Formats: sequence, C-alpha cells, structure tokens
Amino acid sequence: MSTPQVSRRNFLRTAGLGSAGLFLGLYLPDAAMAMVMSEEEALAADVYTELTAWILIKPSGQITLVSHRAEMGQGVYHSIAQIIAEELEVDLASVDIQFAQGNEKKYGSQLTGGSSTIRGAYKNLLKLSASARQVLIMAAAAKWSVPVTECYAASGHVIHKPSNKKFHYGELVVDAAKLQAPKDVALKPRSAYKLIGKPLHRKDTPLKTNGQAIFGIDKRIPGMVFAAVERNPRLRGKIKSFDDTEARKVPGVTNVIKIAMGVYDMEREGVAVIATSTWAALQGKKALKIEWDDSGFEHVNTPEIYRKQREVLKTEEGRLLKTQGDPNAVIARSKDIVDVVYETPYQSHATMEPLNCIGHHRGDTVEIWGPVQAPNWIQDYISKKMGIAFDKVIVNMTFLGGGFGRKALMDYPHEALVISKAIGLPVQVIWAREDDITQGPFRPGISYRCQGVIENNEVSAIKFRMAGQNNDHFRSGDNGKANRSTSEGWLKPYFETIKNISFADVPFQTPIPTMFWRSVYASTNGFAYESFVNELAHKAGKDPLEFRRNYLKEERAAKLIDKIEEVSGWKNKGKNKGFGIAITECFGTTVAQVVKVSKKKGEKLKIDQVWAVVDCGWYVNPDIIHAQIDGAIVMGLGAATIHEITFKDGLVEQRNFYDYKMPRLTDIPPIEIHIMENDSDAGGIGEPGLPPFAPALTEAIFDLTGKRIRKLPFDMASI
Repeated sequence: MSTPQVSRRNFLRTAGLGSAGLFLGLYLPDAAMAMVMSEEEALAADVYTELTAWILIKPSGQITLVSHRAEMGQGVYHSIAQIIAEELEVDLASVDIQFAQGNEKKYGSQLTGGSSTIRGAYKNLLKLSASARQVLIMAAAAKWSVPVTECYAASGHVIHKPSNKKFHYGELVVDAAKLQAPKDVALKPRSAYKLIGKPLHRKDTPLKTNGQAIFGIDKRIPGMVFAAVERNPRLRGKIKSFDDTEARKVPGVTNVIKIAMGVYDMEREGVAVIATSTWAALQGKKALKIEWDDSGFEHVNTPEIYRKQREVLKTEEGRLLKTQGDPNAVIARSKDIVDVVYETPYQSHATMEPLNCIGHHRGDTVEIWGPVQAPNWIQDYISKKMGIAFDKVIVNMTFLGGGFGRKALMDYPHEALVISKAIGLPVQVIWAREDDITQGPFRPGISYRCQGVIENNEVSAIKFRMAGQNNDHFRSGDNGKANRSTSEGWLKPYFETIKNISFADVPFQTPIPTMFWRSVYASTNGFAYESFVNELAHKAGKDPLEFRRNYLKEERAAKLIDKIEEVSGWKNKGKNKGFGIAITECFGTTVAQVVKVSKKKGEKLKIDQVWAVVDCGWYVNPDIIHAQIDGAIVMGLGAATIHEITFKDGLVEQRNFYDYKMPRLTDIPPIEIHIMENDSDAGGIGEPGLPPFAPALTEAIFDLTGKRIRKLPFDMASI
C-alpha cells in the first residue's frame, strides 16, 4: 500500500474548478472550462486527472483519494475514503490515499475538531462521488455510442450490460473531466451499501505498523536543521538576559537566537538553539542560562484557583446562557435544596507525539509541514501575523500522533517560521515532553455550583453555574457574553420535561493558557451535570436509570435507555456490586454508559465492567466507532482518577509521564460497546465517548459505598 504525495505537476488541473460547487458536491468541471491534454498525451504521461478535489485518476487506472482533514488516530483517513469508494464504485483495497494541502476554497473548512469531519462532510462526499461515477458512465456510453441507461459502474470499471464490454476508469477519466454531471444523481439507499457500515480494516493501520506512515516528527526536507526552544516556565514573561556560552559548546549546535513567538494573548519570548540534530538542539537548550522577567502577572497556585472559583460561585449569578421558567423563584421558596459544588482539574493534552513542526520562510512565501489540526487557521493567522498573502502560506499535513485539540493552535507553526526567517533555512522545531507538559495550553480547571429542588419526588427546578476559563477568549477576548459551551454535554430532552432550568457562566480568568481538550467542555460539564442528576435521583428516592427515563422521553433517548438497561443487566444488579449510569451528548452523538465496580475485603476497588451504548446516527465503520469509544473511556479514566496539572508559584508541578501518569493496561476494565441503528444524520464519534465515564464511575462508587465524589481526580486506592 502506498500513499503518494502527488505534486502540482503530476496531475492535470482543470481551469475554473468550481470550488463552491465542488464542495457542495453538485458539479464537476465543465467541458468549456477544462484545459486538459489529449487522451493520448495523458496516457503516455500517466499523470493524474483531478476529476474532483477528492478524486484523482491516472490513465493507467490508479486512483488516489484525498483526505482533507487531519488523521490523529480517529480514523478519518480511512473513513473519508470508505465514503467516497462506496458511491464511486471502487475497491477500497486498491486505492491510494493522500492528505490535502490547506486549501479552504477547494475543501471548505479543514479544521479537524468538534468530531466534525464525517458529520459535516458525508452528505457532500456521497453526492460528489456519485456525480463522479455518473460522468465516468456518461464518458463510457459516449465511447460505445450506447444509452447511458445500458451502463453501470463496478470495481473501478464501467460495464455495458448487453455486451459485457468494459472500460476501467483510467480509460475514461480524461473524457469524463470534460463533462458536466447531472445536478441530481441518485444516491444508494443504506440497504445497498457494500462498504459503508461495514467493519473494514483501516487503510492506515499497515502504514503505522510497518513504519511507512510519516508523522510530523518523522518528516524531513532537504537542507533542514533542527531547533529546540527554552520558554518561560511560568508560561508568560520576557527575557532579562541569557548566557549561551555552554550551549554553543555542544557538538552540533550552530546558532542560538532570541525569538518572540506565540499566538493571540499567549505572546512570549524564548531562546532557540539551532543544531544539526534534534539531540544536539535539546542538549544545547539544557545548557542555556536564562534570567526571566516574570513581573506583571499573577503567579498562580492551584488551591487558590479553586478557592476563588468557589467564592465567585457563592456571590455571583454570572451570565445567563440558557434559561426557561423561573428556577430562582422555585429555589427561593424551597426549604430543601440540593446545593453542591463539583471540581474538575486542569489537564494536559499529553499527545504521544509531542509538538513539532517544520517551517520554511522564503520571503514572500512560507511553507510548513507537520501534525496540524487546522490548516486554514494557520494560513489565516500566519498571513496576518507575518504579512504574507493567504495563498502564499502553504500548509502540508502529516499524520498526527494524537491531537485532542492542542494541535489546532497556531503557536508552534508560527514559532518554526519565526526561527526559519531568522536563520534563512528550513527548520524543524521539536518540543520535548517536558515542554509539552509544562507549557500548555491546558484544559481549564472548572468548578460548578449545582442547585436543584425536588418536590413530590419530581424535579421542579435546576440551576447550574460554571466558573472556569473561557477557551474562546484566547482568540477573541471577552465579548461580555456567556461561554457558549456552558450547557455542552447536557441532553436537550431534559428541557422538554423540566420546567425551570438555567445555565450561567461566571467569568473567571487566570494567566494560565487554556485550549480545547477532547470533548471540550462536555468533558467537565458532563461530570458535574450528570453527577447532579444522580444526586437528584437519590434525593427523590428513585433508581437513577428510571429517573432519567422519566425525563428523557424523546424517542431516540428512550430507546438508548432501554438498550443500556438491557445490555448492562441493570435490573439484575445483585448484591455487593455498585452500578452507575450517565448519559451525555456532544457533537451530535449521545452516549450512555454504565460502570460496575466491586470491592473485596482487604483489596482495592475494582472496575469490573463498562458498557457503552452509542447513538451517532448514520455511520461509516463500526470498528472505528468501537476504537474511539474505547480510547475515550481510557482517556476519561485517566482524567478522573490518575492525572492532573497543578500549579505552584506559577509553575507547573508535573513534567513527564513519571508524574503525569497515563492509565496502564492493568487499569483498563472490560469495555462492551453497542451502536444504535437509525437513519438520522451522522453525529461525531472521536469525542462523545469521554464525558459520561466519570459520572457513571462516581455513581457506581456511591452505589457500592455510599461515598459521594465531587472532586476530580480521586484516588481509586483510597476508596
């Protein structure tokens, strides 16, 4: 299997490729606009014809499909191809896949985040691929001088039914590229799918196991040097002075320079060590002696952060995001209020591949290569920051060894370009694990005040307030509005059955840089909100699953509850076991999880089993769904029970995996996953499996021990 990087000169470009039309999946290039070689010239050269922005075909019949989004483990490299291959009628095993360059005009948004790739593009990709198939059929019919209705496509060929004659797509693509596709092409019903919905083996797995896959950290270009940067350990501040004498003595070190880099409100200074190898650059960095100016901002401490959050939750109402009814009036008149605070920690993204990027500043053009989640964001930021035309900012994607939101930021590509500009060479900047853990940005630590009233064993009011940093502020500042993600993770059907409910954001800022983290605010909201639902169920004297059934009466939610009840054996829980449930929604997908725990005398608490039921609507590959839910649960386990980022005198206290530990294989319980089948629109899958785990786990612990856990992380061994 190969993944060729097709150069601009290695395929035929059609002039006037209708970017909007292509992205909408409605049209293919028009004959009047096409500027192509003759069929004979193309065949002799065996170059690609760009039939659409996602489909490249050689006269020899070789097909390359384009992945316009980043692959960081979540499976879109394969899934996009699986969608295209279905309607294009090609064998997935025989196609190549390549990453697109950053090009918003051709591909629309290329931000890989919010579990948006499949749910945002699948309809257009289906239409686009069906249109491509249809013009290939039209081209074959014209060659044979037969009606189009007598022809069909299968396995990369167009076949004439009466005569059984066939052409492979390569023999048709030059002519097909000159045709205009019909505006309305019939799509297959799901019942006719040969590829979609099937657990096909991922195309990137062999590449990642045999060493062929090129991650950012593997990428090399001619003339490249390496750099490591020492940045302020307090995350902000300037350089007073530095001594690079010892650094320059390290074999391989060629230069040491002061730089200013960063993004938005995270501008900072640093010292870059340039060398002939990564090792030399890192050793030279260790030898630097720097005096920092840390004045002008607070040197935060973790206990103080949460003390201040609790204080503002006591005294401030915050900014309303959503409200219905009058929960304040109900709470004011009630003498029996459930009023509790939940706390969630700062977290590092801790991707297995640390940050890295190659940058080459050529004057009026810049180019980067690396593991990036947001090519268009980078183009926009670099264009404005460095005064370079947008279309002269070239972004080349590689595989990512994890992203989780961190690699959507533009600071590390900007840093590489700043250094490249200063030294006049292409440079790869490598972040050591210690840089990655200590420099952030981090998932914000958040506290929640949750108030509720139970009257006549029913919920009469719920009031949520959230105090934590707003990730939107790093780009746009404080607009005076509530954090738009304050209610993220909360199930919408609750609004239909709970008359009085509100969500408010209590603004809270620190000098700590924060950023999106897997499932964004749902990862913390889910713990607070679903834990509170469990507490209200207990207050009402009701089973937490049945309690939810009473309030989640929408059809899909009801079926989800029935399924999780069935597969988990909820009705037959037995004694000496703790069962906990939580249900959250984010990015168009609802996930219910049940966790079972037990504890034998003299032994530690054990997670016996996790059941997950996923309603993501239309989906591509069940194996990828299973892998993503598995991974999300493991990540949720780590965030709930093992690791957190803490601060002392403005310094991050953790540095590497020895003190920011990951779950080990022995920590992982058996996980059983079920997918709901329906024809609803596709939801995301990379992130929604994470939020329900922590509240389901803590409820299971309460069910077994009677102990409520409202602060994460907690030590399983102490239960």
